[in-house]
Amino acid sequence: MNPDQHLSEDPVDYSQPFQIDVATRVRRLPPYLFGSINALLLEKRRAGDDVIDLGMGNPSDPPEELVIEKLAEAARDARNHGYSKAQGIDNLRREVASKYLKSHGVRLDPDRQVIVCIGSKEGFSHMCLALMGSGDTAIVPAPYFPVHTYAVMLASGNAISLDVADSQRFLENVAYTCEHLYPRPKLLILNYPHNPTTVTVEPEFYLEVVKLARRYGFNVISDFAYADVAFDGYRPPSFLAAEGASEVGVEFTTMSKGYNMAGWRVGFCAGNADMIRALGTIKAYYDYGLFTPIQIAAIVALRHTEAAVESQSACYQGRRDTLCSGLQRLGWQVRPPRAGMFIWTKIPEPWAGKIDSIRFATMLLQEANVAVSPGAGFGPAGEGFLRLSLVENENRLRQAVRQIGRCLASKEATLS
Repeated sequence: MNPDQHLSEDPVDYSQPFQIDVATRVRRLPPYLFGSINALLLEKRRAGDDVIDLGMGNPSDPPEELVIEKLAEAARDARNHGYSKAQGIDNLRREVASKYLKSHGVRLDPDRQVIVCIGSKEGFSHMCLALMGSGDTAIVPAPYFPVHTYAVMLASGNAISLDVADSQRFLENVAYTCEHLYPRPKLLILNYPHNPTTVTVEPEFYLEVVKLARRYGFNVISDFAYADVAFDGYRPPSFLAAEGASEVGVEFTTMSKGYNMAGWRVGFCAGNADMIRALGTIKAYYDYGLFTPIQIAAIVALRHTEAAVESQSACYQGRRDTLCSGLQRLGWQVRPPRAGMFIWTKIPEPWAGKIDSIRFATMLLQEANVAVSPGAGFGPAGEGFLRLSLVENENRLRQAVRQIGRCLASKEATLS
């Protein structure tokens, strides 16, 4: 039989657009609420405007020089240019376990309880894919960092958001949800110090989390991204330091913040061995692991730059004080955070209740050349708030306050 006989002889109409039918999991995603702000920011910078960007939590300081030198040295070694193991090289996983022991008193088996991720965001998303399926539910904090909700949705799960402002009430709401939802939630996602609200907790909080996980049978993911950035003597506790935590969950950490290695994409997941193995299975199908020279440089950073991490935290504290005091002089109700890289504040009077957060942030960008994140970008619970990052130096932060003050003073007449 001539194989050409199986081909249709009907003409193909190339004038009509070809339709792409994306997956339901993609169609479930809402419009990206930061999109209009980011587009305007790019447009203004292309026009030559000097925009002070307090929107994205993108560290502006470089890593320590010896870390950069180690990266260059390792990259010149031809042996380091093959595919890396999906779970990360042995020595880096051992170094992560060592840091947990020194910083939090937590003993981890680096072979079974630690895995290297291509940034904690990648690891978190793939962990959701490893744990969640159609009909499964995760509890997330509200307001939420977008990936905490949308990684669940991309894994075909459902997310229930609970107000994070009061930690005791949050735990009570977790218990209530587990009692009244069927099937019960499969996953609890935590994020302390919290992004965007900067809420912090004490070690006792995690003891209660472990009890709830045992009682209701859910797994726990702790996003500990801001572990290395804390102020006024506060030390953010690790979820894994709570008794029994490794039996019910895992924790993600990153070198993006305290070590100024955001673009390097070095993250880790540690804790429950079964969950780590499930994540490793997903990663084995999706990637070959982080570029080996970056992992080698990360080892040097973990071993030799803890003093620099402390210094960077002190730098963020100075920026926090500068920005908070400046906004307070403008009449804003700002509470200085105990940790993290952000200020979370209500839209100030007389604007509060008269303008939504996206319009307010757009006004600051258009009229003051200062970019901030609108609270609505973190879900409905964030409406009425703004998030300002501490990534600019103190002089730039003072300038941002002056520009915001002039902008709002000139615009107040439009409210009457």
